[in-house]
Amino acid sequence: MSDWRWEYNTDDPAYHTNGLPTGVVAEVERLATELVALGRDAARAGHPTGREGGLRSFDILGGRGVVQFLVVPRHECLYVCNIIWSG
Repeated sequence: MSDWRWEYNTDDPAYHTNGLPTGVVAEVERLATELVALGRDAARAGHPTGREGGLRSFDILGGRGVVQFLVVPRHECLYVCNIIWSG
C-alpha cells in the first residue's frame, strides 16, 4: 500500500467542488484515491499519453467531464487541480 495522499490544490476544496453534483465530486475523489495507490506511476496515468509528468487529465462519467491533476513525487501527493463538468 502506498503512503501517498491526494488533496485539492487549494486550501478551500469548495473552490473546485462548488456547484457540482455530489456524484461528480464522489467520482473525482474515488479516482484520486485509486490514482494515489499507484504512487509514482500515477505520473504516467491519464492524458497526455506517451510522456510522464506535468498536468494530467482523465475523462470522468462517460466523457461528460474531465478531472485534471498534478503528481508531485517529492511530496508523495496528487493534487486535483481542476474539475470540468458539462453534465
